[in-house]
Amino acid sequence: MPTGQHIQRALQNGEIELKGQFMLGSNYTFLVDVRHDGENFQAVYKPSKGEQPLWDFEDTTLALREVAAYLVSEALGFGFVPFTILRDGPLGPGSLQQYIEYDPNHHYFNLTADEKSLLKPVALFDLLCNNADRKGSHIFFDAAHKLWAIDHGLCFHAEDKLRTVIWDFASEPIPDDLLSPLSRTSGWRGLLERYLSPGEATSLQSRAEALLSSRVFPPPPADRRAFPYPPL
Repeated sequence: MPTGQHIQRALQNGEIELKGQFMLGSNYTFLVDVRHDGENFQAVYKPSKGEQPLWDFEDTTLALREVAAYLVSEALGFGFVPFTILRDGPLGPGSLQQYIEYDPNHHYFNLTADEKSLLKPVALFDLLCNNADRKGSHIFFDAAHKLWAIDHGLCFHAEDKLRTVIWDFASEPIPDDLLSPLSRTSGWRGLLERYLSPGEATSLQSRAEALLSSRVFPPPPADRRAFPYPPL
């Protein structure tokens, strides 16, 4: 079985071939084969020029945010965002993410109570990254019951945009082991400067400081929409 490093080298250096298009969603998203050293790997390719313009996010930055989300997940030690890089593909530069096999019918809205109890790291990640679109289908477990989270193109806005289905832990204390990595965010500017604006990086640091101060998962805001649409 290929190791994580093997898959990463393949996505970084392999030949990309379009295999099909995911039709749900407003932005162009493709399933691709990546060939490297005689092996074939599947990945998800989101070309920047296939992004639909948004009034509140700068044009052609969603792929950059996908990569930043992976880097933040790794820096926190959470490891639930599949390996993601920026690469030049058949339709130009875009994000390239390791494809994870899963059952699309097993998502947030039919998780067991035990499975939902494992989502605190995702809830904290979304608070930190200001995820404006955490739908129920963006969280799943693979066949080995490893937790994964995908679709992070609408993260890191400098203004408060959090919209998520995960409000299960509202007003609960954030566990210390999840909070402690947030103290390192002040050193992430170099890590993220290629992908986020200076203002977005500053806002990320401010959110980390606020979470370290409150130490509590906040309740849904009352002054704006707190859930994504559609929720799945």
